[in-house]
Amino acid sequence: MKVACCSPDIINAPYLGTPRTRFGSEEALVLLQKCSNFKQLKQVHGKIIRFGLTYDQLLMRKLIQLSSSYGKMKYATLVFDQLNAPDVFTWNVMIRAFTIGGSPKMALLLFKAMLCQGFAPDKFTYPFVINACMASSALDLGIVAHALAIKMGFWGDLYVQNTMMNLYFKCENVDDGRKVFDKMRVRNVFAWTTVISGLVACGKLDTARELFEQMPSKNVVSWTAMIDGYVKHKQPIEAFNLFERMQQVDNVRPNEYTLVSLVRACTEMGSLKLGRRVHDFALKNGFELEPFLGTALIDMYSKCGYLDDARTVFDMMQVRTLATWNTMITSLGVHGYRDEALSLFDEMEKANEVPDAITFVGVLSACVYMNDLELAQKYFNLMTDHYGITPILEHYTCMVEIYTRAIELDENYTSGNTMEANHDVAELLHKNKLTSFDDIKKLIHKQYGDLDFSELVLDHSSTSSPPQVPSSRGMQIDISKTS
Repeated sequence: MKVACCSPDIINAPYLGTPRTRFGSEEALVLLQKCSNFKQLKQVHGKIIRFGLTYDQLLMRKLIQLSSSYGKMKYATLVFDQLNAPDVFTWNVMIRAFTIGGSPKMALLLFKAMLCQGFAPDKFTYPFVINACMASSALDLGIVAHALAIKMGFWGDLYVQNTMMNLYFKCENVDDGRKVFDKMRVRNVFAWTTVISGLVACGKLDTARELFEQMPSKNVVSWTAMIDGYVKHKQPIEAFNLFERMQQVDNVRPNEYTLVSLVRACTEMGSLKLGRRVHDFALKNGFELEPFLGTALIDMYSKCGYLDDARTVFDMMQVRTLATWNTMITSLGVHGYRDEALSLFDEMEKANEVPDAITFVGVLSACVYMNDLELAQKYFNLMTDHYGITPILEHYTCMVEIYTRAIELDENYTSGNTMEANHDVAELLHKNKLTSFDDIKKLIHKQYGDLDFSELVLDHSSTSSPPQVPSSRGMQIDISKTS
């Protein structure tokens, strides 16, 4: 007796039934909801086609949503294009998918096609289109959408108004953003918060505070928006005063984002004592060290010079994002904890966290402190060849500094001249986007006027291969007591 071997994908695929099994829209929708990968989705789609269910726009919308969630926008477009007469809801789903999928210009082209084919947008279309305008900085098209919404009778919808107001502020059109708010007949907390956040982002902090004081009711989001505004505009004391009032007068409990703003205020002031008070507040009031808050604390402790406390926070975090790893590695690297920075990078790779350009700024900074050219070249090659990361100016700055040290090209320069010369060479490397270390060396020597390669040390390091990567609650913060 022969036993057929099945791949894990087949074993885990949703049961598609047999040709004799009744298969209608309801059964197809259930199978789509059970899909966990793109391969399974295609299998279900194939059965939908075989049973002649492609007329069902609910199924087609689900296929579009799932395809786009897997990053398969071409497939989603194919599904959409095969519809004879997509309804407005389906147009909306496709426009939204393009925007979320990072193709806002395609979303706007689709909106134009929708209008040209005689389909009338509904109140849900306009926020999707306006968000696409925001993502592509297309204010002119946003203004057209604004006019259409008024003409079609959808301007009274709060969501449409709020989204349009957000677009104006994101494009720094303060006057029109404020006009939208002033003409709103009904304003909810979201509308008030949108105008306050928009004004803050455009540098109109005093105007934002005036509107904040006029709010009939404030929630934690509106309080946080105003607090964060003061932090971003380098007024940390005002941020903490508002935080105390938020609790004492309005009895509003802060959320994680409120505390992150306060931690950033401490970082801005360089106040370790106040930063510790915020940290204590978080712990005593039941806040977990989630990635956003934890990363802010790591950054604060690091910039205040307390790497041990930063590492303690890092080790306590149950969930770490790429930003968390980057902050800790970079903090260790720039403070001279070179071995710890490189060890943490290895730990990051073992955790299957894919590094980015910022990660390698910290790694190469550690190599500069170690004055190890060969190690720096190893990580530079790993970054460009294995991870396919295009070097940024900071990477070149590190490489120029460590290379000129190693071969003593800068021995005839004063400290100030060396820094200036190295920066100029790094900018030239960045402009030319060089990734070959041999090319980088040649350009460095050319800029320093030294084209004799006969005495280069460590020249053999340019042929070294990149390393193998493993697979795979009731407390107040009294700022008067801080210094």
